[in-house]
Amino acid sequence: GLYDDLPNFTEVLDDVKRHVALSQDSRDGLELTPMLLLGAPGIGKTHFARQLADLLGTGMNLVPMSSMTAGWLLSGSSSQWKGSRPGKVFEALVDGQYANPVLVVDEIDKASSDAQYDPLGALYSLLEHDTAHTFVDEFAEVAIDASQVIWITTANDERAIPEPILNRMNVFEVPAPTREQARTIAQRLYQSIRRDHGWGERFAPEPADEVLDALSELAPREMRRALMTGFGNARLAGRDTLEGSDLPRAGGSKTRVGFLQ
Repeated sequence: GLYDDLPNFTEVLDDVKRHVALSQDSRDGLELTPMLLLGAPGIGKTHFARQLADLLGTGMNLVPMSSMTAGWLLSGSSSQWKGSRPGKVFEALVDGQYANPVLVVDEIDKASSDAQYDPLGALYSLLEHDTAHTFVDEFAEVAIDASQVIWITTANDERAIPEPILNRMNVFEVPAPTREQARTIAQRLYQSIRRDHGWGERFAPEPADEVLDALSELAPREMRRALMTGFGNARLAGRDTLEGSDLPRAGGSKTRVGFLQ
């Protein structure tokens, strides 16, 4: 389960589990309090959101705030403007298949502050359950119920997020994985890649300790790329087991995450 795949997200998963328990044996849909995942780059925040969406089976829509330069991307732009279109929320609810999609506002702390319109402006109403019931997309000009949307935001630095936005979310400080947790993440990732590819059966079911040791030095974000390189190098060498030397050498361009002791 996710507890095994993402051991440094235990506190977040505990919160999700509480909300799931409330919705069981009930006609109510799953309602999650909007959450902010706060932590260093590369520790798996966006990956967690994707895994949770897969588990819930409600689909995921990613809104990368670092590339957003207009406030209408969430709430739509007026049909009076050239090139106008609906916002991400309207598209997820009307064009999607679910009333409770996972919307991930990635790197919310990187939202452009010099945009003509506040990129976070729509969130003031969208993150409040009562006002989200009658959210109006500026392009569609019709009220839609966005109260069931599951909001996950990610950030490296909460100081760049307006206080009223922070107050609307449960804030979780996601720690870097411990060394043992990093080994567990690497092992599960090895098994996942092996299982998901036809060529995976050519390789040993479990990675060697030296491979886990090397991978545990990397941020979770880097592990998959390192493993894919390692599988390829092992295959070129005619082996069915990965060795530490098959993995790319950690250099200055690699993202490292300090361990919690």
